[in-house]
Amino acid sequence: MITFSNVTKQFSKVKAVDQLSFAVQPGEIFALLGPNGAGKTTSVRMILQLLQPDAGTIRYGESLLKTGELLRTRIGYLPEERGVYQDTPILKTLVYLASLRGMDPVRGRAVARQWLERFALADRAADKVSTLSKGNQQKIQFIAAIMHKPDFAILDEPFSGFDPINQEVISDLIRELRNEGTTILLSAHQMQLVERIADRILLLSGGRELMSGTMDELRTRMGDGQKLEVTFTQLSHPELLSASTQLDARQDVTTGQWVVMPRPGVPLNQVLEVLTRAGSVDTLRTTQANLHDIFIQSFGVNNGGSDEA
Repeated sequence: MITFSNVTKQFSKVKAVDQLSFAVQPGEIFALLGPNGAGKTTSVRMILQLLQPDAGTIRYGESLLKTGELLRTRIGYLPEERGVYQDTPILKTLVYLASLRGMDPVRGRAVARQWLERFALADRAADKVSTLSKGNQQKIQFIAAIMHKPDFAILDEPFSGFDPINQEVISDLIRELRNEGTTILLSAHQMQLVERIADRILLLSGGRELMSGTMDELRTRMGDGQKLEVTFTQLSHPELLSASTQLDARQDVTTGQWVVMPRPGVPLNQVLEVLTRAGSVDTLRTTQANLHDIFIQSFGVNNGGSDEA
């Protein structure tokens, strides 16, 4: 559906995207993840042709093209920032935005009402968008992005502003869209939700691919996918954990428990040797690494950056 081939984009001295190559396959949920400044926003803007690459090519699936030009009516876009008119009635806003995607106003009004019913907002149709809570405004923006049934949808932070119940609702809707034929490019910070719904994941760092694949493939890249949860009765040498080349370790500030992941190729007995030299182990439990663990191990807890890229 979308193919990047050695795409590069530079702003002044900052190379936001650096020879990036990846492909989003038709009918999948593809997650584009990374810390601030990794190049996610720039990549999305190039897909939408709001920016042009300095080098490389971006190719589109046939359903997104007409006489060689990008057919924007077949794309849905949920931006991270609020993109709906605050002082316009909700239903009127949705009908107008649907018309920009090629929907007949009569059809757009009917579909908008169906979605408002689904989100329990039908009785607010005549209210201004500004009267809604942050979460309900996000629902309106979500409806606007997908009500025309796009072939390809870009969802940037779709869970923003939602409580856990509504995050589950949106997760189910994203899977439903995929099952009905919409290819989805997803960017979000809720790792547990992304892990559950994404078919493939690309971790982006400094405008380059750090790693990509299914969750099982990412776990393999990080070693054998094992995670150790460790508590110490006495931790005499914490520096051995932070300086070790055999493992990555971080302490949960809430529980005090240590989360330890072996480095690729390091056998478990070597990890245990480091732990016992660091202190007296009280409890140790082996579990499977999740996406949050992989993200933290890949980028570190202090990784910062600019939202510009």
